[in-house]
Amino acid sequence: MVDLRPLRHRDFRLLYTAQSVSFLGTMISYVALPYQMYRVTGSSLSVGLLGLAELVALLSTAFIGGVIADAVDRRRLALITDVGLAVGSATLVVLAIDDAPAWPLYFVAAWMSGISGLQRPSTEALVVRLVPKDEQPAVAALTLLRGSISMIAGPALGGALIASVGLPLTYSVDVASYAVSLACLWLIRKVPPPEGAEPPSFAAVREGFRYARSRQELIGTYVVDFVAMVFGMPLALFPALSDRFGGPSVLGLLYAAPAGGALVAGLFARWTSRVHRHGVAILIAAAVWGLAIVAFGFSSALVPALGFLMVAGGADATSGVFRMTMWNQTIPDALRGRLASIEMVSYTSGPLLGHAEAGAVAAVFGVQASVVSGGLLCVIGVIACGLWLPRFVRYDARQFVAPENH
Repeated sequence: MVDLRPLRHRDFRLLYTAQSVSFLGTMISYVALPYQMYRVTGSSLSVGLLGLAELVALLSTAFIGGVIADAVDRRRLALITDVGLAVGSATLVVLAIDDAPAWPLYFVAAWMSGISGLQRPSTEALVVRLVPKDEQPAVAALTLLRGSISMIAGPALGGALIASVGLPLTYSVDVASYAVSLACLWLIRKVPPPEGAEPPSFAAVREGFRYARSRQELIGTYVVDFVAMVFGMPLALFPALSDRFGGPSVLGLLYAAPAGGALVAGLFARWTSRVHRHGVAILIAAAVWGLAIVAFGFSSALVPALGFLMVAGGADATSGVFRMTMWNQTIPDALRGRLASIEMVSYTSGPLLGHAEAGAVAAVFGVQASVVSGGLLCVIGVIACGLWLPRFVRYDARQFVAPENH
């Protein structure tokens, strides 16, 4: 079962609580904001453009957030950005009360995504200062567990709140989650920047990219996940696929199944701490994801389809555990924020591009062909990554030696 050792550390326990509560609130708004946009515009295209606004804002701030996280007190940066996120959530409450038009919703969506781009590198880099290196696999498993629970419970709670109390009070729950998060972050001890930290600059950003390019093992974690998500992410096809399995009533089950598999993987992730060939483990998990998506594409009944989606979600989550462990155990503290920003861009842009890829192939060849071909291309891409990145395949945590210049 889950390794709970990292929760012995007071400051990590506070950080974990802050992130758990705030992410649950975020997943509630994740349902509410598209619902409000559709209610205002009646257009699915308008809803889809929310994702574009969020992606542009995230790309605009992610690398800035990474370089700042390596130059300042990471706890302080997390606090300041949490205030910014709370302001955005409170603005959604006001907009819901006033029945605002569409354009302010795009602005708030972009604002919150941009602030998240500033915050995530600092919170991810904070972990390595709060928990010993040998407990990082357990941290990754706990992070997976936290995310899976929120991704299942948050949308369900959001839908129930919208139906029962309306949009303003639904957004108010998200605001309250930030109040809890801010209180927990405030109680964490100060975390000063690493000794000799450089001030934020474009040169510091470039240094982060140079370091990433010098580490083939890190490149592997980015590329394998990107390939898997671009080709094997069929979420955009779920509305069309729901017609095959029973109509709109099963749509929520399709979306929940991968998160359910991730939750199971997180509950039983303690075994991952005994695995040291992380590159091989990531490749295997990504290949299992692709094969499960292929099987899902051929499924003609709901139960096996949900089962294969759960297998896919569990495999993706397991890959995430090993990727996070490799990052937290091998990246120098002085560069952790900048590399966290690269990680964030890699794991957020892949699914968004995957939605476009799946939709484009489905428009030309059909929905089933899109799902099956995407899974096959994922497996082929994973094999190609293994051949292209031999140091990634050979990586062994027991033998890793950090580069001398860092």
